[in-house]
Amino acid sequence: MYRISPESIWIGHAGEGHDFTLILDLGIEAVIELAEEEPSFPTRRDLISCRFPLIDGVGNRPELLALAIRTVASLIAAEIPMLVCCSDGQSRAPAIVAAALALVHREPMPDCLKRVARHHHGDVLPGFWREVTGLPPEAFEIGRAPR
Repeated sequence: MYRISPESIWIGHAGEGHDFTLILDLGIEAVIELAEEEPSFPTRRDLISCRFPLIDGVGNRPELLALAIRTVASLIAAEIPMLVCCSDGQSRAPAIVAAALALVHREPMPDCLKRVARHHHGDVLPGFWREVTGLPPEAFEIGRAPR
């Protein structure tokens, strides 16, 4: 699990989403799951828990991608410490965090992915990244679904 400083965002793999002792010790208040192939984590009543069944590659529903990014961005804006995890913690989680940071800070997504990569080794699949960066701006407006 790696922190993306100065934000209160940690990126990790699926197994780390089960480590409630570490999650609570770090002050994490939300766990965001992004891996379709992983089973849902057990959760605790005192944690925010969201699951977005994303494929690590192409074929994701644009509205689901946008919802995952908007959710992480909302948690960033609210300064809620979170763990964002996917199967290995190297593709979906870094990409979604980078897109959310870009949305919150109004910065280019590639720059935010580089920022994430400075803190956490990643191997974002090109097809997945194309889907994320290919979302139209209106996908991030509340009440509008991307087409």
